[in-house]
Amino acid sequence: MALPVRVPRLAQYDPLDTFQRDIDTILGHIFSGRETDGGNGWAPYGVDVREDTDHVYVEAELPGFRKEDVDITLENSTLTFNAQRKETVKEDSPAKGDWLLRERRFNRVQRSFTLPQTVNEQSVKAALADGVLTITLDKREETKPRKVQVS
Repeated sequence: MALPVRVPRLAQYDPLDTFQRDIDTILGHIFSGRETDGGNGWAPYGVDVREDTDHVYVEAELPGFRKEDVDITLENSTLTFNAQRKETVKEDSPAKGDWLLRERRFNRVQRSFTLPQTVNEQSVKAALADGVLTITLDKREETKPRKVQVS
């Protein structure tokens, strides 16, 4: 499975290099259509991917999302999950007054992963508990390691 990894260089600290990376990141967000996290919704929630002999596990932080907010698709060996939450304004809320800071209006998370050929796309389980989405993908039987008897 190909996962993006950033490897830091062992060179001297160069503030211009750091500035260039920051500008590249900002421009990448603008031109890829993703929103920045300045209250507009894009939030960099962490994702862990691990595997054992029988399964591949994807665990994603989705604090404050409900299972109704999450959509998971698996197509052409690509696993994608979307989570979207909109603000619900309650008229009878005890909190009254003018907004001084308002960042909780809208949140959206979308992540995609290319799965290895060992994954059985017909067997996928997903659960959301305590703000963590856990997707369990079974491996195909023919790709699992087998013990060979020595005669």
